[in-house]
Amino acid sequence: MTQGANLHVAGRALAPFALRGPPDPGARDAGRRKPEGKGERERARQNMEKKEVQELRDRVPCAVVLENAGFAVDVKESTRRAVKYRRAADIVIVIHEGRGWFDPLSDAKGDVFSLAERLEGLRFPQALSHVTSLVGFVAKEPVWKRPSRVCDPAVSVAERWDKRRKPWPGSTTWRYLRDERCLPEPVIRAAIWQNVLREGPRGSVWAAHRNACGAVTGWEERGPDWRGFSAGGTKVLFMLGRADALRLCVTEAAIDAMSLAALEHVRPDTLYFSTGGGWSPTTEATIRLLAARQGVLLVAATDNNAQGDVYADRLEAIASELACDFERLRPSEEDWNAELKARSVDECERKKREKGEGGLPHARRSRQG
Repeated sequence: MTQGANLHVAGRALAPFALRGPPDPGARDAGRRKPEGKGERERARQNMEKKEVQELRDRVPCAVVLENAGFAVDVKESTRRAVKYRRAADIVIVIHEGRGWFDPLSDAKGDVFSLAERLEGLRFPQALSHVTSLVGFVAKEPVWKRPSRVCDPAVSVAERWDKRRKPWPGSTTWRYLRDERCLPEPVIRAAIWQNVLREGPRGSVWAAHRNACGAVTGWEERGPDWRGFSAGGTKVLFMLGRADALRLCVTEAAIDAMSLAALEHVRPDTLYFSTGGGWSPTTEATIRLLAARQGVLLVAATDNNAQGDVYADRLEAIASELACDFERLRPSEEDWNAELKARSVDECERKKREKGEGGLPHARRSRQG
């Protein structure tokens, strides 16, 4: 579509909100002569306006509004279906192929017009004008390292999970967890024994999300070059630990849940959770169900940043409603895996120093010929 055509569409969409002069007397008289057609014409005009607004909505994706407002893509935290945009502490996630968005730190969500209203502090007519001014602007596409997946809709999430092998010592997934994520082997073995890990493609790991009945609803996907969630899956909770544990530690990623378990030497009184970075109604309902038991301590072990604090506030509100104990457990680094890595480096350095303090090994005596 040419620039002139774009402006024509935008102008038609804005027409209902333009300042109008006095009505045409001829048109007024015509309306009096045929009152039966006035309602039909009004409905036809409204339908035409809706169609033009929809056309404008399809022409300008949310990414354009975000980039114009100074947001940038966080490729590491994004997937093709959910692209995360950041501007300082502000976060917006774009979904529905660029036509929708939501704020993970609040309940705000909507389309490109509500996004413009929120970011620019506008009312709908002004937001419509702002979006119109962005017609023809091309947003930068993220560079994806991972090829897109094609899933067979006839194969269920549970069947796809069952077809994958569990990690084993020496496998690429095992080495990724142990060497790149610094998870100790006892924690990896415990997660495998509880049937929450699978081998993903190209050395990645799948970490299962289950509902309150124990059924697999999807899985977090983590690898050296990407992160995401299973196509067609639903985020509920990743769980590691005893099902009857009364200390519930909620993190934002399965890697962080396993890292915290490693730092705490897998406390037997604790069930380690991950929300997968989401907060769906099912996730909240499952947390409430588990926290409603007598004697529960709900621990917000979320990240050490603004998003982690928002999740912690939500968990504290749940604890207050259910009258259970609450604790905020904050990592020194940004998340628990970064904390585990930092401590692992410190431990390696300590062992090297201890080995050095023992003195140099005795020199081997030369053989007597």
